[in-house]
Amino acid sequence: MVRTRRPRRTVSRLLLLRMAVVLAFITLAAQLWRLQIVQGDDFRWRANSNRFRLLSQEAPRGVIYDRQGHILARNRPRYQVVVIPEDLPRDEMEQTKVLRRLKYLLETMPTAEESALTPGKATTASAATPTPSTGLSLAEVQARIAEAAQASSFRPVLVSGNVPREVALRIEEESPNLPGVRVQVQPRREYPSASLTAHVIGYTGPIPSESVETYVERGYLPTDHVGLAGLEATFEDELRGQAGQRAIVVDVHGREVRTVGEPQAPVPGHNLVLTIDLQLQQAVEEALLRGLQAAYRRSGVAIAMDPRNGAVWALVSLPAYDNNLFAEGISAEDYAALSQDLDRPLVNHAISGIYPPGSTFKIIPAAAGLQEEVITPRTLLGDGEELDGANDGVIWLPNKYFPWDRRQDRPFYCWVHKLGYGHGRISLVTAIAESCDIYFYQLAGGYGKFEGLGLERLDQYAQLFGLGHLTGIDLPAENAGLVPDARWKRQTYGENWVTGDTYNMAIGQGYILATPLQMVNATAAVANDGYLYRPQLVYQITGADGQVLRDFTPELIRELPIAREHLAVVREGMYRAVNWEHGTATKARLPDVAVAGKTGTAEFFTDRDQDGWPDRDAQGHLPTHAWFTAFAPYEEPEIALVVFIEGGGEGSTVAVPVAAEILRAYFDLQKSRAAAEEMVASMEEDTGAAVPDEANHGR
Repeated sequence: MVRTRRPRRTVSRLLLLRMAVVLAFITLAAQLWRLQIVQGDDFRWRANSNRFRLLSQEAPRGVIYDRQGHILARNRPRYQVVVIPEDLPRDEMEQTKVLRRLKYLLETMPTAEESALTPGKATTASAATPTPSTGLSLAEVQARIAEAAQASSFRPVLVSGNVPREVALRIEEESPNLPGVRVQVQPRREYPSASLTAHVIGYTGPIPSESVETYVERGYLPTDHVGLAGLEATFEDELRGQAGQRAIVVDVHGREVRTVGEPQAPVPGHNLVLTIDLQLQQAVEEALLRGLQAAYRRSGVAIAMDPRNGAVWALVSLPAYDNNLFAEGISAEDYAALSQDLDRPLVNHAISGIYPPGSTFKIIPAAAGLQEEVITPRTLLGDGEELDGANDGVIWLPNKYFPWDRRQDRPFYCWVHKLGYGHGRISLVTAIAESCDIYFYQLAGGYGKFEGLGLERLDQYAQLFGLGHLTGIDLPAENAGLVPDARWKRQTYGENWVTGDTYNMAIGQGYILATPLQMVNATAAVANDGYLYRPQLVYQITGADGQVLRDFTPELIRELPIAREHLAVVREGMYRAVNWEHGTATKARLPDVAVAGKTGTAEFFTDRDQDGWPDRDAQGHLPTHAWFTAFAPYEEPEIALVVFIEGGGEGSTVAVPVAAEILRAYFDLQKSRAAAEEMVASMEEDTGAAVPDEANHGR
């Protein structure tokens, strides 16, 4: 048998084939090792990410109540439509088709039959008709999806934040044809008292775009709503609550198949119980509105607080706004109307508006003069024959550099000068009661041989009473005002401080500026024997179960270094301002309650020549703000009050009647509630069982 030898070329090919097979198996093994061992965890994570989802459920914000248990802020369900980029079709045309269908559904009104499914909704006979979109345009949605996909394709993209229930149900019905589209139910903020408490409560809204990263770092979702103004912003951490979580399994279209494990329920935020009394707030607003209408003005402030502890019972700033507009998503037109209004309804004038306080400021140099022993209660100051041979309500201040040249003297007038007479030489109590400007010119800046307090001590006491500093109230955007000094004037105007500046400051004019809240707090310190408290709006913080987590505690800023007998003299002057026939606030008298107060009429410069607000009147006088600050009862004060009407005119004729109406409402409320409590106590004695407290029911 003859053995044939394989060609050498054939052997080489077989060898190469074997080597190729071995290399292929080695490559496959290496690839399997890389996929299963090296990158196994990563691929398992990706697979689970496609299959499992961790859904966040927003926690309801805490409810806000007034001191009597009335609801000021609560939650209502809100339907949101979001898109999950990862679950959208990969094909661009299919994706566009889904988004267009979604936009059509969002822009279509429900039919009459669908509207009838929702209780309280009025039905219409017309079929579905297009309406303006409640969300983003198609191009904007696509741009957001592209942006979100770069960061996290599983992060929801908000398309519409406030969808009608009927529309949300329709989108849910079509969900098999809308892959990647989700309807979420979120609690929406609702404010039953609306504009009445808007400046106190504030509002919530979407996280501002410039702050998204900051909030996300704190555990928020980009689609969350947060407090943006008022107490909603100040107590965001307390009201927010803790979001819940739920792990689910989804199909290839991103639709939920089942829940995995035990869901973590959201924890509601804490509730706030305020010191605000809604009934008194309503009475204060109505009285202030009537005062504004009588003065043909739109802007004013009224604040009522407890001088014994700093609790704020009512805080009204007009004009106001409806904070529900922001909670629902304010339109560009509505926001433009509010922001461009020259009376600034979005500004809380009670804490952010700064104005010359006028003669309400006189209580401060009065207390300072007594404490510094510059005067006594019997010291007589003012115009009259003893000074310059006249009693006409004017004094002449010699020129600092040419005191011998009387032609260069500058006149300083009392408000009664326009009536053709002056107050003459009077005591401090009479000067407060009659609001004598000349008395306070001399007390603060001196005159002739009488030296007066001087600017340094006047500044010191103004700041002791809280002017020039934040009160610390529980609201954002508070303004500290201005207590000027010589250095400030040099830096601001490049001029030296002169005695005339001290004269003007003594009567609350010139450069000094204060908020209405600062002035009522200063009045409260006079009423309570010298205790300056931090104004507070929150009485209690409670849990969802009603348990009190934090109770109201008065916070003392400082005890004024002023003797009680000196403050008693100031209070006597304020009492006479209301109850003496020559007082400036006689319209504040109440038949059964002793009221003490101080009027103020503050000139100001303006370039607004509208709404009857010229630069000067026919006699050349500047326009004036109307002020009145008061406390009652005189012997044992339980309420301090300020009324301010911007550009309103005379405090005695415009602000005082408003304050009288507010005080009357307060004491009537106190009487009616005392009578109700007495009746309840009587019923409990007769039945031997406790009567439910309706005011606190439902907390």
